Amino acid sequence: MKPSVLKNVLYGNSQLKNRTVFLILTGITFLIRFPFFFRDYIDRDESTFILLGQSLVDGYLPYTQLWDLKPPLTFAFFASIIYFFGKSFIAIRLFGVFLVTITAFYSYKISIRMTSSHVSLWAASFCVILLSLFGSLQGVMSEHICMAFFIPALYLVISKKGPAWFFLSGILIGISIMVKLNMAYPALLIGLYLCYGYFLRKKKVSIGGVISFGMGATTVVLLTILPYYLNGQVSVWWKSVILAPLEYAEARRSSIFKLAPPFLLIGILLYNCWKRRILSFKDRTSLLLFIAVCGVLFSFFKGGRINGHYLIQVYPMVIIFLSILIDQLVHQHNLSIPKLYLFVLLLLPIESYLEYVNIIQNKIERGTFFNGEGFSVPKYLKENNLDSNQILFLGYHIGYWNIGELPPTMASTHPSNICRDELYPFFDNPRPNSLAELHYIMEEVKPHTVVVRKGRSVFDKDEIEENEYINAYLAKHYKIEATVEKAEILQRLEGL
Repeated sequence: MKPSVLKNVLYGNSQLKNRTVFLILTGITFLIRFPFFFRDYIDRDESTFILLGQSLVDGYLPYTQLWDLKPPLTFAFFASIIYFFGKSFIAIRLFGVFLVTITAFYSYKISIRMTSSHVSLWAASFCVILLSLFGSLQGVMSEHICMAFFIPALYLVISKKGPAWFFLSGILIGISIMVKLNMAYPALLIGLYLCYGYFLRKKKVSIGGVISFGMGATTVVLLTILPYYLNGQVSVWWKSVILAPLEYAEARRSSIFKLAPPFLLIGILLYNCWKRRILSFKDRTSLLLFIAVCGVLFSFFKGGRINGHYLIQVYPMVIIFLSILIDQLVHQHNLSIPKLYLFVLLLLPIESYLEYVNIIQNKIERGTFFNGEGFSVPKYLKENNLDSNQILFLGYHIGYWNIGELPPTMASTHPSNICRDELYPFFDNPRPNSLAELHYIMEEVKPHTVVVRKGRSVFDKDEIEENEYINAYLAKHYKIEATVEKAEILQRLEGL
């Protein structure tokens, strides 16, 4: 793009083509996320998704060889990348760029129905930042996957008419649900809105559109059940996809004080948007955005938890309202805000700048851009001929993937799952609780090698009994073989 064109875009003096917007957003996303292509892992959940994706490539349905608390299309996404590109962190993270770009682009497409192209572009650009920085968002999370389907679906509901378009939007909504189950709540509210549109405002929505939307979503859900049905394992799908998340939500609820801040901030934003008529219940676009936000927030309330990466599911909608509100304030007070926007935009990706420095230093010191214990620990095991056939990663469990091994039990697929007793019945674990599981792993499986995070407790600090047991057992039966970066490699003492 020519500098003059870019200047016009930044200051709102030109209308952009969709292709140009997509290329701009792709470029921003790539530059922000590229240095993280070489990390072993960014979030432990991402590592678990990769392990289950590999298991699916190896011919095992999710929840039959390894187990985790996510719907099956999360693992299918990773499996499809592994199937075509092999064990490639770069491929996985590159597809993460596409996910974020798609989400931001369709947030732009929605936003432009409410405001100017330059405000919409700023909204989409900040959407990229919110989906890529601050915490563990540089990895590929299930929230990234689901929003790359949900936001285009929302755009189709807002902008298109006819049963075919509603069927397509239903399919996209169904995919988002089978990636993150809590998206069923905004999907339900959107469906109810469509029914309202048919019964009270028939010119807006046809009965065929309503039915097509529901059929599209239902089709996706049924297709995820089909392989389990063909293998006589429908109960596996039902317990793992439906019952386990419900039980987990009831058992792991946070206090109301932890839930309150994001609800309060978003509520204040929406109230101010309503006062300034940015949010109008007579405008189809802003109303559907509001419905989607309410649906996601209600799912957080029902689930009883809000982690940082959960907010990915609300950022693309909220940032549209926020950007329009800021634009109104700018014009009201005659502020020269575009220059400030640009400065803030350049300053925000500080994590990316630091990571660029990190990978260059790693290249100079170790001869590779790839960094992290998930690479260095397997390398140490190989170079020192240590037994990796019976290994337990209590930290850095992406290492299983890099050495081609499996966790010793289904419960240990994600190390934190060992301590989630409430989930054991849903994958028919032979042991009743976490202590029994740890006893089995350490005293019957007896892994030759154990990898832990140096200077950190093995499990969450609230898991007092589990930490006491594993610390005492490791101290008695294992010795420290080596410290590799922030990982300790322990070897079992002979005869024990």
